[in-house]
Amino acid sequence: MDTPQNSYQQNDIRKAKKIKVTHRKLGKEKAWGLANVAFNHIELDVTLKGRRHLLYLLHECLHIIHPDWSETKVVKVSREMCKLLWEQNYRKVEN
Repeated sequence: MDTPQNSYQQNDIRKAKKIKVTHRKLGKEKAWGLANVAFNHIELDVTLKGRRHLLYLLHECLHIIHPDWSETKVVKVSREMCKLLWEQNYRKVEN
């Protein structure tokens, strides 16, 4: 049975599947990552590697999935998620 909570979570998952991620230099913006909530688009700096790449990807993804969250909450949750995934040996395979 779909409860309001389950329905909300399913909508979050559907929205997350449509997120587009691109990489470019973000020096002018003085940021490692940017999230455009209106277009479900994340831009990450091309120089990010390893754990920092994972951290900023999660961080910007949370901004899109939960636009109502404060920056403090996004930072806290993205750090916790990154720590857990890194400890479980998540690694991006560089091509």
